[in-house]
Amino acid sequence: MVSEHGKVGRPRSEEARAAVLHAVDDLVVELGYGAVTLKGIAQRAGVSRQTVYRWWTTKAEILLEASATDALQELDVPAHDDPVDELTAYLKALIAFLTTSDAGAAYRALIGEAQHDKAVRALLSDTDPIGSSAAAVIGRALPAGVLAIPMSQATALLVGPVFFWILSGRQPRDLDPGELAGDFLRRAASPPARS
Repeated sequence: MVSEHGKVGRPRSEEARAAVLHAVDDLVVELGYGAVTLKGIAQRAGVSRQTVYRWWTTKAEILLEASATDALQELDVPAHDDPVDELTAYLKALIAFLTTSDAGAAYRALIGEAQHDKAVRALLSDTDPIGSSAAAVIGRALPAGVLAIPMSQATALLVGPVFFWILSGRQPRDLDPGELAGDFLRRAASPPARS
């Protein structure tokens, strides 16, 4: 039998999986990324180390899965008729995710680790929950033909200022999501055709 990750073995228990994903977020918040071990994750989750090793190779894989799952839920904002409102709602959710969510703290820890660990950097480049969620919102706000730049550049343009602000230690309350959304639209949307 093949598990969700393609490894041969018994299918993983969703209860054990959820316990491991919950444990890793908690431990990173409590101890910091460097102090978290697979053994510690297993102990906190109440599962054996073999259970953890059967499904994941590194703590970064567990942490990314945990934060990606939560990010997709926390950044799933309802659709709005107005593009500025759509993007503003997303940016507010992104700010909250990065500053108040345990999953956001875990994601920030992974970004930090990726600065000097090639394996973590590769892992993040393969699975980008922030980029995916941003692309979905941009696609709704700027339908085909309206987006004037490639989607990869658009996602960086939308989330980049928030990441810079928060990761450099500035106060999130000083960010204006509505202003950021307006700036993004001015730079990323094609000007209307002239008649």
